Amino acid sequence: MLGLDAYKLKWIAIIGMILNHIVVAWWEIVPIWLAIPFYAAGGLTFPIMAFFVVEGYKHTSNLGRYILRLFIFGLIAIPFHVIALGMPLGPTYPFLNILFAIILSLLVLLLYDKIKIKALFWLLYIIVIVPLSFIFIEWYFIGTTTVLLFYIIKNENVRRIVPPIFAGVAWLLLGLLSRVSLLLLENVEGMEMPVGLIGDTNFINVMLFFFVGCIVAAVLLKNYSGERGKSMKWLFYIIYPVHLAVLAGVAVALGLVSLNF
Repeated sequence: MLGLDAYKLKWIAIIGMILNHIVVAWWEIVPIWLAIPFYAAGGLTFPIMAFFVVEGYKHTSNLGRYILRLFIFGLIAIPFHVIALGMPLGPTYPFLNILFAIILSLLVLLLYDKIKIKALFWLLYIIVIVPLSFIFIEWYFIGTTTVLLFYIIKNENVRRIVPPIFAGVAWLLLGLLSRVSLLLLENVEGMEMPVGLIGDTNFINVMLFFFVGCIVAAVLLKNYSGERGKSMKWLFYIIYPVHLAVLAGVAVALGLVSLNF
């Protein structure tokens, strides 16, 4: 047993996030041998975050204040998120960052608790939440579903393993679908390739390794000790927009992205 406390796991998630975002923001200068492990490290982040989002939802004394904090820092991060990640990935990439995915996930958990007829909840989830998250929010419906799985699975051992594996497999299938789509487009005369990294075959190949980080996240969560460790109340909120601002600033300075809107 590794005996990882919440503080250590959250730092692992933060480091994985930064490494992953380096690849996207600075794709043109990151060598492929470094891009693969850096991008894969990003798979650690959301499963760990999602786990603690559920823990926070269960134990928070003021859900409204929790959501407000996420909203404020998510709002601050939007321009940096668009420059560092949205512009390299392409115009179809959602402009609302991961903090908005967490907000939506918390609202989904609240709906799950409030709606007693579960068939009605799942109908609402499929016809409203999934399309909304796919269009506007980073991590698409995979994020909200991962959080929901952490909440509805009651067996502690199972719930630490299944949601990260679901997230990894979902992203792997999405990557494979993108790879097949590019292959088809390359072989059809007159068809235009997608704009941005989504149309870059090498990037899609790197994207396929993301699931490795998700699987490792399952192993790490399995070894979570249940201890809080040191407090990290504001650290993640501050690091999120700051690291995106740095990545965006360097990308603009090096000419990796253009601000010519």
